[in-house]
Amino acid sequence: MSRLRLLLADDHTVVRQGLRRILEDRPEWEVVAEAGDGREAVRQAEVHKPDVAIVDVAMPLLNGIETTRQITRKSPATRVLVLSMHADEAYVTQILQAGATGYLLKDSADVDLIQAVAAVAKGTSFFSPAIARVMLDDYVQKLAEKGVTDRYESLSEREREIFQLIAEGKANKEMAVLLSISPSTVETHRARIMEKLDLHSAAEIVLYAVRRGVIR
Repeated sequence: MSRLRLLLADDHTVVRQGLRRILEDRPEWEVVAEAGDGREAVRQAEVHKPDVAIVDVAMPLLNGIETTRQITRKSPATRVLVLSMHADEAYVTQILQAGATGYLLKDSADVDLIQAVAAVAKGTSFFSPAIARVMLDDYVQKLAEKGVTDRYESLSEREREIFQLIAEGKANKEMAVLLSISPSTVETHRARIMEKLDLHSAAEIVLYAVRRGVIR
């Protein structure tokens, strides 16, 4: 079995040491590099090409959002899990648009870190339970204020299946095999889903899925 290679980026040495201890309890996981600022994180990601980069959202020289954007551009195979103290939708939206796969609150890292890294390494989105609850509550409140219905209910059963798989990061070919349909049929469903929900990117699908409670 190949080892899971990790990059830790946080400007607090004590935090990095604590995260390293948790992560390296897994014998098949290895922290291959650390960084104390955003620019160094991007450089280390380019050099080491880690499977997962764990990035603090508030770092000197280059913030976590821009760090995420540059890592996903310069090392496309690297998945980014962002650590943050902020449990609000604005941060989550920016992080997803920058290309992150997961968003973990620092105060739950000791409990959820292993699960979060394992999910992100597979390309599956992960959000701290508190984030999912906040976003769902905000979403329901906004719908009530607008007096509109949730368009999700207009999706067919197959479209809801595919919607969840898209939000979980599955590629068209993977979905086709899993559902025993052709990739072109998957693409047709994807287009209809995005049209029905008025969504325009994979990041918007993930954000909508978290708001709707489809994924956590």
